[in-house]
Amino acid sequence: MSCRPAISPAFLASARAVIPNERWFDDALSCLAFGTDASFYRLNPQLVLRVESELEVVSLLKLALQHQVAVTFRAAGTSLSGQAVTDSVLLVLGENWQQYRIFGLGEQIRLGPGVIGAQANKWLAPYGRKIGPDPASINSCKIGGIVANNASGMCCGTAQNSFNTLAGMRVVLFDGTVLDTEEADSVARFRQSHAALLRQLAELAQQTQQNAELLAKIRHKYRLKNTMGFSLNALTEFSDPIDILSHLMVGSEGCLGFISSVTYHTVADHAHKATALWVFPDIVSCCAAVSLLKTAPVAAVELLDRRSLRSVSGKAGLPPWVKTLSDGAAALLIESRANSPAALQRQLTEIAALSAQFSLEQSVDFSTDAKVSEQLWAIRKGTFPAVGAVRETGTTVIIEDVTFPLADLAAGVQALQQLFDRYQYHEAIIFGHALEGNLHFVFTQSFNDAEQVARYDAFMQDVAHLVAVEYGGSLKAEHGTGRNMAPFVELEWGSAAYQLMWQLKKLFDPKHILNPDVVLSQDKTLHLQHLKALPATHALVDKCIECGFCEPVCPSRKLTLTPRQRIVVQREISHLQTTGQAPARLKQLTKDYAYQGNASCAACGMCSTACPVGINMGDLTRQLRSKDNQSWQPISRQVVTQFAKVTQLAKLGLRVGQLAYGVLGKNTPMWHSAMPTANRMPVLPQQTGLKPVLYLSSCSNRVMGPAKGSSDGRSLQQVSANLLAKAGYQLILAPDLASQCCGMPMQSKGQFAAQQQQQQQLNAWLLHHSLQGQIPIFSDTSPCSLTLQGKLDPRLKLYDSIDFITEFVLPKLTLSKVNQPIALHISCSAQQLGQADKLMTLLRACTEQVVLPDNISCCGFAGDKGFFMPELNESALSSLASQVSECSRGVSSSRTCEIGLSRHSGLEYQHLMYVLDQCS
Repeated sequence: MSCRPAISPAFLASARAVIPNERWFDDALSCLAFGTDASFYRLNPQLVLRVESELEVVSLLKLALQHQVAVTFRAAGTSLSGQAVTDSVLLVLGENWQQYRIFGLGEQIRLGPGVIGAQANKWLAPYGRKIGPDPASINSCKIGGIVANNASGMCCGTAQNSFNTLAGMRVVLFDGTVLDTEEADSVARFRQSHAALLRQLAELAQQTQQNAELLAKIRHKYRLKNTMGFSLNALTEFSDPIDILSHLMVGSEGCLGFISSVTYHTVADHAHKATALWVFPDIVSCCAAVSLLKTAPVAAVELLDRRSLRSVSGKAGLPPWVKTLSDGAAALLIESRANSPAALQRQLTEIAALSAQFSLEQSVDFSTDAKVSEQLWAIRKGTFPAVGAVRETGTTVIIEDVTFPLADLAAGVQALQQLFDRYQYHEAIIFGHALEGNLHFVFTQSFNDAEQVARYDAFMQDVAHLVAVEYGGSLKAEHGTGRNMAPFVELEWGSAAYQLMWQLKKLFDPKHILNPDVVLSQDKTLHLQHLKALPATHALVDKCIECGFCEPVCPSRKLTLTPRQRIVVQREISHLQTTGQAPARLKQLTKDYAYQGNASCAACGMCSTACPVGINMGDLTRQLRSKDNQSWQPISRQVVTQFAKVTQLAKLGLRVGQLAYGVLGKNTPMWHSAMPTANRMPVLPQQTGLKPVLYLSSCSNRVMGPAKGSSDGRSLQQVSANLLAKAGYQLILAPDLASQCCGMPMQSKGQFAAQQQQQQQLNAWLLHHSLQGQIPIFSDTSPCSLTLQGKLDPRLKLYDSIDFITEFVLPKLTLSKVNQPIALHISCSAQQLGQADKLMTLLRACTEQVVLPDNISCCGFAGDKGFFMPELNESALSSLASQVSECSRGVSSSRTCEIGLSRHSGLEYQHLMYVLDQCS
């Protein structure tokens, strides 16, 4: 519940004129869902507004100032310290903040705050450049959050963080004033309109630089990785108050203004790299090696204590000796990068000379093999999720990050381990960016009773004194101060620096409306308030840590809810059901979830590919559908037994629809030009001397032919047979194929008994016609191939079309490339089958101009949802048309996906086999 007074009705009335209804959220479900971030705090906003323009932000800040309403900005919500939650108004970035512009040969890039960090690097990759910050959440977090938290990462250090690579910024202040530091006119106007503010900044900078003790403190703090408090080094490193202002915004966590764009100086992204793992018998020798490596040509040095190594010892592909290391062992994961193989080899020789000074317990020598590198990084990246995966249900995972002076790194690790033992955090692990003395420690914590909260408080008080007082380190190296460390800012910085930060806060936010209580708070118990409970809801999702990594790949993210938000709401529903509390709230949440959470979930499983602990929200959605649709079970079983007749009815429906469309055109309900014609199953020509392959053509491809007026009107069965014959294979359409199905339509609706019945029937059919597995099986649709993984008799050799063509067909073809750009859609099923590289290879064999649209993972057609819930497909593909406008055609590996792709792109999408057949 909210702790703040209700928002002023006058503010609400005025804000209604700024934000349209479809981006205005004040219902219980939306406020709960949008109000959650990756931290272990939860506040329910009273109002969530999705903002799409700087003008909207300007208007809302003016209204907030006028009516004294607190506002908090949210980008991706991957922050860990509670800086993106509020009990007032939450302004969430919409989709229209993804602008970018590259300058020169990639030396600079200007980015909107809604750009995901990894996307910025993708744009820069052709130039051999990248942005400096490289947080672990870079595939999910957005530029606005990266800058506002001064996030860094494994290779970034302090030299390449946002503060030190900032080239320019556009910012909106509390009064709605916009300053663009890269526009001379904007700067000139601002110098005139805000002369008093700039004068005060200059005076504070002068006073700071004249205070020898404070100046020494600031310089010491920023030799370390440090995001505690505001960026006071802006006052010591710059003289122009415009520069001071823009650099104060870095790491300000939305407390001083809104960052509407940022320009970075980019850094080199060397293509050649080598990775090694050195394991030392103890932490002392491990940290001694770090000091030597500090001056060596290394890009990353990651420290892992013994508990970290033990937590991931069961991961596939890791050396078996990881399980048998001594109790005191500690490891360094080391990576070196260079712009050429020769330069890299010189660097490795230099680094190898250092290793001779130590006695290693185990090691993996430097390797340039990408697979070896991936396995080694899997150790490091698997540590945090490993703790999350084994935590008790009802507990949360807390990840803290501190910095020790490098000389005290070994002592710091040992002291932290002693605190873990004292407070009985026996599962706690330590890893981190060793070159900077930056350690992350992860532990699980229950907040279900006062005793557990008291244990957490005592532990954090001891950590704060250990790091900030005893060793003069930083309590927040890169995760931001947030609510978590706001009570400890004065302890770390001292009174003079603390009061200086309050002066800056009052200068930039005199009415205290910008993210109050974040970074600075008068409440010394703030870190113990609004602690997030994670009640059990279902074993399939109880391990969720609400990090938000899943959100960028979810097809419903722009329409309704994301996987994280679905789990948040399900947890609340389960909690209310268990406790019997707030029956009216429970009823409303359950009602709203029916569409927002259940019906609009594509259940595609893409969330599992980005989740640190592998959670597939689609699995829970299917379970919920099963529970809700129990009355359908007799009907679904009848459908299975009469499946051939059902497909005939579907064909009839397509014929009727096409006839109606020919008469009524766009007025035909649920119809459009990309809809398929009814397929006429062909008789495949029989040729002698070819190897037999049993053809499992999906029900969708048996029912649906090409769209009317297609450039290639052949059925997929004809195309497949023709293509495979060129490589010496004869596709066999066996009797009673019309009655077969992989079971996916039943699975997606939660009809598991019917699904199992269908798959058992198919299994028997495949065994019979493949001669008990002697003949390979060719599946022409990637969703069917994925559905059947692990469900069939192991004697059966089932190949998805993409895998079969790559392995057996492509090597035997002679291909003539077309001089045309072709769009490629890698379906969610193909991605989960690991076929992305294969699809690229196959299409590049046909054209040099492959276009793979950004930010489209699943198309959202989701089986039959594209017919009955077209808004999901439309939302998921909203950015497609502009990205493929220069293409001649599109390809994929799923017929239903191709319908939606064709409709929303203006191109004709067909199975990749059409292009391969035409080019071979």
